[in-house]
Amino acid sequence: MERVRLSRVKGSRPSEQSLRVQDSNRMSLMYTTPQSKQPSFGKLNIPKPQSGTSERRTSFFGPRTSGVGMPRNSIMSGFGGTEKIKDARPLHDKSYVQQCIRQLHEFLTEQGYPGTLSSKTLQSPSTKEFVKMFEFIYCQLDPTFEMPNSKVEEEVPALFKTLGYPFVLSKCSMYSVGAPHTWPQALGALMWLIDNVKINWSLNKPKLLFSDFCEDGENIEEGAEFNKLFLDYTAETYSKFMQGDDTFEEEDEAFLVKLKKLYNVDEALLATMEEKHTILTDEVKKLEKESQTDRLMTKRMEKMKLQADLKKLQSYRASLDSFKDNLEKKDSELNAELETSVSHLETLKHERNELQHLLQNQKFTPADVERINREKRELLQTISSLTKSLENTEQHKWNEEIALAKVKEKAELKLTEYHKLARKLKLIPISAENACGHDFEIRPFECGAGSMVQCKTQIQMQLRKLVGDVEEENSRLTNMKLSLEESCEQVNSIITDKTNDLKQLREQIRKLDERWEGEQQELAREEQEWAAEMESVENHRKLLEKKVNYGYDEAVQQLKAAQQQYHLVLQETNEERRTVANNLASVFTTAANHLSITEKCLEDLHSRVQRICSKAVEEDEAAIQKLQETLKDFMSKAKNIVQIFGQQKN
Repeated sequence: MERVRLSRVKGSRPSEQSLRVQDSNRMSLMYTTPQSKQPSFGKLNIPKPQSGTSERRTSFFGPRTSGVGMPRNSIMSGFGGTEKIKDARPLHDKSYVQQCIRQLHEFLTEQGYPGTLSSKTLQSPSTKEFVKMFEFIYCQLDPTFEMPNSKVEEEVPALFKTLGYPFVLSKCSMYSVGAPHTWPQALGALMWLIDNVKINWSLNKPKLLFSDFCEDGENIEEGAEFNKLFLDYTAETYSKFMQGDDTFEEEDEAFLVKLKKLYNVDEALLATMEEKHTILTDEVKKLEKESQTDRLMTKRMEKMKLQADLKKLQSYRASLDSFKDNLEKKDSELNAELETSVSHLETLKHERNELQHLLQNQKFTPADVERINREKRELLQTISSLTKSLENTEQHKWNEEIALAKVKEKAELKLTEYHKLARKLKLIPISAENACGHDFEIRPFECGAGSMVQCKTQIQMQLRKLVGDVEEENSRLTNMKLSLEESCEQVNSIITDKTNDLKQLREQIRKLDERWEGEQQELAREEQEWAAEMESVENHRKLLEKKVNYGYDEAVQQLKAAQQQYHLVLQETNEERRTVANNLASVFTTAANHLSITEKCLEDLHSRVQRICSKAVEEDEAAIQKLQETLKDFMSKAKNIVQIFGQQKN
């Protein structure tokens, strides 16, 4: 709490002049008195701003002609109005401008700004929207303020100048407020006006928001101790300034020690609060960084990639299995044909040997020769048929070898694709990331058939294990996805409820807008009626003035006649002349008093009518009837006064 108190003391008095020496350790700007306690520095006059503050500043800091430090009389010449103060705010920094826009949006929303607000509107508003925002903020200072309809580009800079805005806001910038080179200056002026509004609110508060800041429930800033400390500090530093010093480090330290003692500042508490602030700031930055990276989206992308890889691997595995089955089938068929051909060849060789043996051992007869010739012809026919079948078999073998070569080529292509996919999946070589020390490379032509089957079995087992791990991870991610979908459905239901609530609120807002428009129309109609009544009252006032002037002219004519008679009968009419003069003087006095009273009453009536018109929405019909009766009474009294005046004149 003491820290909050010191922060209020730090920002209570703005700097009235630019530093001659840029000193970051200067403490005289941190611990100063509020504006309400230093009338010589100037104070914002609320609700009607006056220019007396600038005159007091000029007279207080004006050119010095005597006193200590005569050679330094040109240092403060900037307060005479001849030099422009440079705006130290980074208005051309985009981050600072966005921060000011957020603060402006928050202020207008909290105070119930009637217009439409959006980030796009506040990025580059039009002149009309800027004037509306300025009028709304200025009405926080002066509720009776009304923006004129004409020459708005001249009125806004003039009002800022009247309020004491230390920087120049040109009239030309009002024609294009939303331009990139003019909007930052206009935004800075609005932020300065909002700061004045907040200062005004803090000064108009009857007491502190937290009464435990002060001992015995007393406001230290409003007491005499603080004023005494500040006046002593000001007198000491000003005397040194007049002697030629630009920095006051010793006085600042002493003043800081006295303020800490006065406010009972706990430095240990301040240190702990700063540590907590740094910890919370680090946590906020960490949470902001985590919010920027969507971990769920990354996991979903990884899951999609793994599913795609799994599908590719399964399709490749299915193609390998089908290719293997086809090769095994063809191999079994070729082996069967080869076995049958070999057995048939062996039987033929055996028969040939037997026949040769018989031919060598037995004696041939003509019948045997005929038989042998016949058998020879039969054997030749058999040989030719077997030769043809052998040629056909060789042709079939050649065709099968060609087909086998093509199949082998396809197998090599498939094997190449398998190795390429395995390299993408980081399964080969053995030192790959996903190989886990296993060899997934297939070498079909380096080993025999048994080793090929064994290699295939090992690779299938390892791939099944890898697929099992992938499926387990997939199931875990699926469970996580289901839980996240449930939470998403809950959030969607909450969003639906909030959307329905928002629709209801919009409907209520629409009804309130319609009601407000009806009340505005009613107010406009009542204003027209009051304008008609004001016109009738003005006509009556003119009639009264005409009658008074007519009586005055008649009195002047009577005076001329009396003067003519005075020259003829001077001595006889001395007494009568004095009587007439006294009567005329009383008549003139009565007429003048009546005229002044009438004008005053009309002015009071005019101001009262304006106040009633401004508050007509809150007042009821009884007040309006009462005002009409008052107006009728006034008119009757005016008629009576006119009649009395006519009787006196007669």
